[in-house]
Amino acid sequence: MTTNSQNIETLVLHGGSYRNDSATNAVAVPIYQTTSYQFESTEHASKLFSLQELGNIYTRIMNPTTQVLEERLAAIEGGMAALAVASGSAAVAMAIQNLASAGDNIVASPHLYGGTYNLFTNTLLQMGIEVRFADPEDPKSFETLSDDRTRAYFGETLPNPKLVPFPIAEVAEIGKKLGIPLIVDNTSAPITCRPFDHGAAIIVHSLTKFIGGHGTSIGGAIIDSGNFDWTAKPLQQPLLNTPDNSYHGAVWAKIIPEALGAPIAYAIRARVVLLRDLGAALSPTNSFQIIQGLETLALRFREHQRNASKLADYFSSHDAIASVTYPGYFVGQQKQLADKYLTNGYGALIGVELKGGAEAGCKFIDNLKLVYHVANIGDARTLAIHPASTTHSQLNEEAQIRAGVTSGYVRFSVGIEHIDDIIEDIDQALVLAATG
Repeated sequence: MTTNSQNIETLVLHGGSYRNDSATNAVAVPIYQTTSYQFESTEHASKLFSLQELGNIYTRIMNPTTQVLEERLAAIEGGMAALAVASGSAAVAMAIQNLASAGDNIVASPHLYGGTYNLFTNTLLQMGIEVRFADPEDPKSFETLSDDRTRAYFGETLPNPKLVPFPIAEVAEIGKKLGIPLIVDNTSAPITCRPFDHGAAIIVHSLTKFIGGHGTSIGGAIIDSGNFDWTAKPLQQPLLNTPDNSYHGAVWAKIIPEALGAPIAYAIRARVVLLRDLGAALSPTNSFQIIQGLETLALRFREHQRNASKLADYFSSHDAIASVTYPGYFVGQQKQLADKYLTNGYGALIGVELKGGAEAGCKFIDNLKLVYHVANIGDARTLAIHPASTTHSQLNEEAQIRAGVTSGYVRFSVGIEHIDDIIEDIDQALVLAATG
């Protein structure tokens, strides 16, 4: 057993309760490729189903391989409980559905991954959940947009592709006063930012990205800080403070601390209600694969960031580049945010605006040889994409600009190849893009 006070490099390998397999003494985490689990007795089964004790019932709800991943994720973020799910998109959707019903609303930053923006402006709206967009440069705008049916605030630590850090502490403080938790997507800033240290209540991750790191497995996670008082303003959080008919009238915010001795009502409800009913379960094999990536996260991310810093310097002096978006180059209020929240490096993402606009951007992408053109970030390989025609193409022009996407903008997720080889490939592509 480890403690969350240990260093990240240790927690990714030893975080949580797993030391070795109890049946075989295997050190590596086994893949428990099973659907079901034998109950010890009818009494044991009854206690599990009534939540008098926690244990394995069915892999759609929990699995021993996935449990190791969940415990380590909670440990590295400084949380008390985690729930792994089938994808990052599932994590974002469930994090909100765990608090909001039809007729409710959340307040979010507009600086979001394109898929999240589409979820917020279309799919959630079809479910009756309104998303109101505040201005993260003015944290008080979150309070202005709030009312008695606002169930959560939402932001991305390092918004992709705008890359201006979200004011976590400022918005979290407003939310605590009103009984509204802040949900932070920390996908782009593992290691370098721990949102719980700044007051966030919930963290979501796309495990597909830096944590998995190898482009082989899709997964997501919801992590509960255990530090938000869901009972302080019970009318603001009815799903946790009113009887749940699916569990014989259980009131989650009251029953969970009594049963477990920990304020993780949010994480438990997400598991036994939403994951049970919606079924976005992470497969045991993908859990195992993501664990392999997690174990080297600290080493890889160090190299990702080192290469990103050098590549940003290369871009900043190149004649074909109109501007470089990189947190290490910010000034003024944006620099203050970067230095406050990115305490262990400026991340592995870079955006550049090519002088030739959209045409040059597309030509540049098409002439890359080493760098991959894929809709992903966080891979060990260097990746590039033209967001306006891909990840943010569903957004109208105004929404694209708000998210930081312009016609000539190219985003890079810098990998761990040798920096000289990365630059050589990008250089030849820039030359060809300029000459046609």
